[in-house]
Amino acid sequence: MNFLGNLIWLIFGGFFAAVGYFLGGIVLCCTIVGIPWGIQCFKLAGLVLWPFGKKVVSDSSTTGCLSVFANIIWILVGGIGVTINHLIWGALLYISIIGIPWGRQHFKLLEISLIPFGKRVVDA
Repeated sequence: MNFLGNLIWLIFGGFFAAVGYFLGGIVLCCTIVGIPWGIQCFKLAGLVLWPFGKKVVSDSSTTGCLSVFANIIWILVGGIGVTINHLIWGALLYISIIGIPWGRQHFKLLEISLIPFGKRVVDA
């Protein structure tokens, strides 16, 4: 069932969203300062490309003052916009009964799109 959900997700926008995150990661990695944020974009691109069968967990080994600082910068620069985008799409998909599984994936992406540092993507 995860394969079918991922395939439909990929066809109806997941591919383009993943390409956007991937290109953002490349642009951020072109600068030395932006590499940590570029790596987070690559992590999001992988999750957005194939979200069914994955979950986001907190990674206690990477928490600390630097990840808090990096999350604050992420939120101020673009994290709020991306999170609002996932919130709106999730709500719209929940309104149509048939879109609930894909709306759940957008709601799964809320937490990691707002605060990516200190989070890890694992198989469900």
